[in-house]
Amino acid sequence: MQSVTLSDPATGNSAKILVGLGFNCFSWQVRFADGAQELLWSEPGFETGKLRASGSGIPLLFPFPGRIGHAQFEYGDKTYLLPHDPVRKHALHGFIFDRPWRLTNQTATRATATFQASIDDLGILNHWPSDFGVEATYELVGSELRFATTFRNTGYDPLPFGFGTHAYFRLPLCDRSRVANTVLTAPVDGEWKMDDMLTTGELAEVPAELTLASGLALGDHKFDTPYRLLASSKSESQTILSDPASGRQITQTFAASEFPHVVIYTPDHREAVCIEPYSCLPDPFSLEEQGTKTGLRILAPDQEFETQFVLAASEG
Repeated sequence: MQSVTLSDPATGNSAKILVGLGFNCFSWQVRFADGAQELLWSEPGFETGKLRASGSGIPLLFPFPGRIGHAQFEYGDKTYLLPHDPVRKHALHGFIFDRPWRLTNQTATRATATFQASIDDLGILNHWPSDFGVEATYELVGSELRFATTFRNTGYDPLPFGFGTHAYFRLPLCDRSRVANTVLTAPVDGEWKMDDMLTTGELAEVPAELTLASGLALGDHKFDTPYRLLASSKSESQTILSDPASGRQITQTFAASEFPHVVIYTPDHREAVCIEPYSCLPDPFSLEEQGTKTGLRILAPDQEFETQFVLAASEG
């Protein structure tokens, strides 16, 4: 299974990326005052490529993040059937997170890879309205892990899409701390209600006890929940994980106008928390038909969409 390692000799920071399984960055180590700390969670043995692709590291979710109901949708007077795990009722997380990519460029601190449906998995074209290409880059810059990507409509028809990242942040942020004391801050102002694991289009108030906008100690809270991010005049949104004991924190920054939703998920093992910015709501086609504005985007042939994320580690 092809993988690459990035290493910055100036800082001692490093990252590992599984090119052969979704270009998934499954390790990001940052050197703090007391030594290197792993900040991403991945299942032991993930680098073999034989484990669940969406369960570790930073899965990349395209052309749809989250679920599409009953693994089918209608678009342009045509019904599309989606491949999916037969033990699950709904299709999940798109096509690029569990397929091999092609490495196109690598330096000590930077790696770029590409995926195109018509080249890398022709069968995808039976399940989506148009061909597409993706180019993505990870780069170590000081205490930051930067991720940039470009999506292209490489087909002849309109390309509907959504994109999300699914980072598993390892907890606790310091070995001498407790998971329950980790504080999660996300500027959310509404909770999208769920039924049968699908968003219904109903937006509710965030429960008063979930002080996510001002900071919530994780305690024993469990999440698998989509939220609306607070609209503001700022060009960027940020989520923050912080450890009061050590002063360490991870800040995730992304374009506010491009990612109006975030999913927060706590795996049962409690060794990580996922903070997942989404450009559209899960199950967008069904919701759009009901009149809910989801953030679903449409690219015309040859049109591109570019975006980037920055993960920054610090220590107080």
